[in-house]
Amino acid sequence: MGKKQVRQVRQQMRKVQPKPAASNAAGATRKQRERFVQSGGMLQGYAPEYVIRIGYISVAVAVLCVLIMAACLVLLPPIYGWPDAIAAAIAWVLPIALLASFVGPGFRLALRDRKSEPRLVQGQLVGASSVSTSMGLGMLMVQTRGGVEQYLVPPARLKQVPGNQVNVVLTVTPHLKHVKSVGVMGQRMVGRVEPPVPPVMRRLQLLPVLTPLALAGGAIIGDDAVALAPISPSAVHALLAVVVGAVLAGAVYGVSYLLQRRMMEEVQALVPRT
Repeated sequence: MGKKQVRQVRQQMRKVQPKPAASNAAGATRKQRERFVQSGGMLQGYAPEYVIRIGYISVAVAVLCVLIMAACLVLLPPIYGWPDAIAAAIAWVLPIALLASFVGPGFRLALRDRKSEPRLVQGQLVGASSVSTSMGLGMLMVQTRGGVEQYLVPPARLKQVPGNQVNVVLTVTPHLKHVKSVGVMGQRMVGRVEPPVPPVMRRLQLLPVLTPLALAGGAIIGDDAVALAPISPSAVHALLAVVVGAVLAGAVYGVSYLLQRRMMEEVQALVPRT
């Protein structure tokens, strides 16, 4: 009986196949995107007051887009018909959606930061740079108990940061992670030398700002230009306007994606090989 039991166990072990490990690349990318949005997205690191001003300006722009949509629905139907009027008005939804997705998360966090107390972050300086991928912000890396943390810092607050490893104390808002102050503990023995900023970094900073503007502009120009053209029948005219606007917006997105990849390759080529 003992030998039979051993043979049965071996047969069962051979039948059990190891399950293939599920790829977690998509999940990791999704979590990284969620963390990016939860930290304010492209407005992470900026002062809450500045982000709130951008939010109010965005609300004014959204109201203007709504008024233009209403004007299209009121003025265009007697001339071009309802299908063309609706097609012309649809294009103005895109700027509102872009503002809501890019500015909305940061605006909500800025309102929360205005009522919250900043927190202290203390650790050992790992590195600092007066330039980053965010316009007007530098980068500071600090080794804390939880690991290496990166913060976007205004370049003016990095002037006192030395080039050697010292302990630093940061005052950071809890949501947007805006660095309000930088304190250096210990002797500033080595001055920090700032290398010249490559031109590709300047272009890379402008890309996140110019891409939504070009995307909305391409969709509006393509849609409304065709919607106001004398084309019949009306239903085909409206469909053609929407298609042209979508094609132009897609072309702008594709070009911006290729430009971003090319710029990132240029930036990676500047990193010294070890």
